[in-house]
Amino acid sequence: MPVPAFSCGKTGITSLVLFLTLTVSCAHLSPERWPLSVPELPRRVEIPSVPFYPQQDHQCGPAAMAMVLQWSKADVSPQDLAPEVFIPSKQGSLQPALISAARRHNRLAYPIKGLEALLKELAAGHPVIVLQNLGLRWFPRWHYSVPIGYDLVKGVFVLHSGQEARRHMGWTLFMRTWKRADYWGLVVLPTGQLPASADEQSYLKAVLGLEQARQFKGAAAAYGAAVERWHSSLGALMGLGNCRYALGDLIGAQQAFSLAAAADPGSGAAFNNLAHVLAEQGRYAEAIPMAIRAVNIGGPNKSLYLQTLQEIQAMVKTGLD
Repeated sequence: MPVPAFSCGKTGITSLVLFLTLTVSCAHLSPERWPLSVPELPRRVEIPSVPFYPQQDHQCGPAAMAMVLQWSKADVSPQDLAPEVFIPSKQGSLQPALISAARRHNRLAYPIKGLEALLKELAAGHPVIVLQNLGLRWFPRWHYSVPIGYDLVKGVFVLHSGQEARRHMGWTLFMRTWKRADYWGLVVLPTGQLPASADEQSYLKAVLGLEQARQFKGAAAAYGAAVERWHSSLGALMGLGNCRYALGDLIGAQQAFSLAAAADPGSGAAFNNLAHVLAEQGRYAEAIPMAIRAVNIGGPNKSLYLQTLQEIQAMVKTGLD
């Protein structure tokens, strides 16, 4: 679990089914040694397009978030972000507040954990917010910095940190201070762009957070990217359909739910939602068989599927009367 960061050292139809159940997976934590020979990684990486904001007292959270948001082309400053992420009583910023801020600015917030994921993101050109404890375990001094590169030959990371841009920190010191914060990191990307270290379930969990923040257009783009990577992903297709439905795109939602039903013929939710969008288009003859299919599949939401069927049948009856 992420450790809480408290401060920086001074420096229509009612029964549409939401597809919310995801299996959370943990990123692999690489051994604590500098990977001097990793064939798939470039030997040196630096992302020059990441702006630098020197932090004010206890303001490393807003500064770090502004750097990655500006890099992603969001027009926002540390001063803009301070009311969103800084907690005066804590004299700092908590990780959930950073994630929420990224979502408010229509960006994907993807937590990572471990050296392997960090190096992959940097090699892909993605800056990462990391949490470090620059003090001791029993007397912590929490600090957010932004790695923007590394050098595998010299064994250093390049960081925007505190008052210093492009600070070179040796691997041993970086790993020791990062380990004290449980190797927590955060990638912030434009929607529709996949993290280099993404796995399906962790990515869908991140996109679901964007959807729950009612950033439906951005979430739809992010789910679309997932469909391109994992073509038969039921979670991605259902999320895409739900976001398109929320945006009023019934045809697009129908297409997504049709693909979801084809990808998983045992998903009652896919057939239920497909019945919904067909009915809302007045296509009752097509909707009723889909609703019946959902009821026959059953499961924990069978009563909801039955409600859908009954509502569509009532629509047909009303139209005939």
